Amino acid sequence: MCLQIFELFCKATLATLEMVFASAVIAVFFGLPLAILLTITRPGGLWPIRSIGRVLGFVVDLTRAVPFIILLVILIPFTRFVVGTALGTAAAIVPLSITAIPYFARIAEVSLREVSPELIDAVRAMGATRAKIVRSVLIPEALPGLVSGLTVTMVSLISASAMAGVVGAGGLGDLAIRYGYQRFNTAMMLWVVSILVALTIIVQFVGNTVSARLKAYNR
Repeated sequence: MCLQIFELFCKATLATLEMVFASAVIAVFFGLPLAILLTITRPGGLWPIRSIGRVLGFVVDLTRAVPFIILLVILIPFTRFVVGTALGTAAAIVPLSITAIPYFARIAEVSLREVSPELIDAVRAMGATRAKIVRSVLIPEALPGLVSGLTVTMVSLISASAMAGVVGAGGLGDLAIRYGYQRFNTAMMLWVVSILVALTIIVQFVGNTVSARLKAYNR
């Protein structure tokens, strides 16, 4: 019996980690270019086109404003179209990614905006192209902040992945609902919460450590 419960926890934890890390990778892949566009198209940016910045900003803010549990339900048809099902770990990655992309984009935008304008102007004066400035100045200088932003995003994804268990997404949230809440097993729910807290602490610690070392290296 104990072995079966241990296996349940192991499978659920691995499923949660799969959802979180896959969604985080997708969030960076799409969110970072979005953050760069938001940064360079703002007034005073490298490529100031106010209309593009406003449209992108509106879409990002609109997506962020929708509560995750509602977004989860709204995206069920789209999730079925993408992965063929609305249940399980793979299906949960779709809404998790869509909610993480604008979240990370806004955090990354803040970090990119904090890069010294004097440094950017100096590189531009040397004849560097916009693409060169983004690759060689913006991203490297903002990297510690980007890592911190990714850490915050992953912590939010851990919480959201547990919420996704409501619709049978798998992972620790699903374990807490099916074996804890529905069976009135308080001990099971407390164990799930403990694991989620531990995962959050580990992710936060690793992210803070990497960010601190990058800051020290940039100095």
